Amino acid sequence: MDMHSNSAKGSFWQQIRPALNMVVIVAGLGYFVDLFHITLFGVVRVSSFNSLGITDPDLAMKAGVLAYNAQMIGMMIGGLFWGILGDKIGRYVILTVPIVMYSVGSIANVFVWDAESYAICRFITGVGLAGELGAAITLVSETLPKEIRGVGTTIVATLGLLGSVFAGFFGQLMDWKSAYVSAGIVGFALLAVRLKVLDRNVVDKNKNAHAKVDRGNFMLLLTKGRGLRYLKCILIGIPIYYITGVMFTFAPELTKSMNIQGTVTAGNTLLWGTIGLTTGDFISGMLSQVLKSRNKAVAICLGCALVGCLIYLNLTGVTPFWINLMCFLIGSAAGYWAVLVTLAAEQFGTNIRATVATTVPNFVRGAAALVVSLFAYLKPSLGVVQSATAVGGVLFALALVSLFTLEETFGKDLNFTEEK
Repeated sequence: MDMHSNSAKGSFWQQIRPALNMVVIVAGLGYFVDLFHITLFGVVRVSSFNSLGITDPDLAMKAGVLAYNAQMIGMMIGGLFWGILGDKIGRYVILTVPIVMYSVGSIANVFVWDAESYAICRFITGVGLAGELGAAITLVSETLPKEIRGVGTTIVATLGLLGSVFAGFFGQLMDWKSAYVSAGIVGFALLAVRLKVLDRNVVDKNKNAHAKVDRGNFMLLLTKGRGLRYLKCILIGIPIYYITGVMFTFAPELTKSMNIQGTVTAGNTLLWGTIGLTTGDFISGMLSQVLKSRNKAVAICLGCALVGCLIYLNLTGVTPFWINLMCFLIGSAAGYWAVLVTLAAEQFGTNIRATVATTVPNFVRGAAALVVSLFAYLKPSLGVVQSATAVGGVLFALALVSLFTLEETFGKDLNFTEEK
């Protein structure tokens, strides 16, 4: 521990080097697979529905919303289940078991025959994927010294977001069925690596540190002001999934009324947007280290993302190049995912930390189902661009208010528990 603490006071490389251990890398690879699966659906959405005979634009959009919502609701349910399980019986379980579920779910997409069966497969995949990020962030937060905790979680998020980049790139090169099978195979490969590399005794070394403490009790989050703190963490993250779920995924629909000179594809906007998110996640993580503040780093990201969204929604008469560029810039601004999940994990004690770290990101993702549904509901009356603007304005306002009223946690000692 002393060696780590001393290194954290040295050069920039000396701060990063202790975080580049096998636990961090394996955790990051899990998040890579997580985001590869999630982004892949957005990339192959149009081609897969066309293959199923759903070619009418309005019907295809409704089918897309159904499948997207099913996936995100699955992640909400899975986040709660895996998080509680991780606190009650250990982190190792949620680093291994969910992989089988989402890998099988991904391969099952090949056999769907209509929108409803597609949505069921996305739900199963979503439940499995829900365990990845929270388990990774909890593990890294509890195994690294507090001085470089943010560096470790930034490495996890950067590796993870590269999964979105790969999905955006390879998803456009492959047939949609081949893409889903490949995603399932990659999942099983990850399982093999984790079983070989991770030592259960090391991963779960803190499980019995507070033997008499109530572990994995979700009701603890609803007492003594913890419920409001928990809700704030979720609200801070929702603009990220508004951006990916509306601005990137439904870019073809958004840009139809902008007099774009060419064709905008969701594959390209997701590709460039997620490259931006990857870049932004690394920048925001390092910014948090430099400023020694999680809150200041997130505030800067939120402000820049809001400006970027307003510019995007007011473009007219441009080429797809400029839309893709704006997606990259907005993604770079909104890349505060790692800082957010780290902030959430640091807010709560070790006996419910896995529950928080797993449910917050997945409730954020699940809230995207409500965001997309609200966007689709308002679209007929307000228009597609105006609907996106109204929804985004409300979400950014809620996120900023929540952030400015939340405790700063940079460098906080995490060896504490929550009591009834």
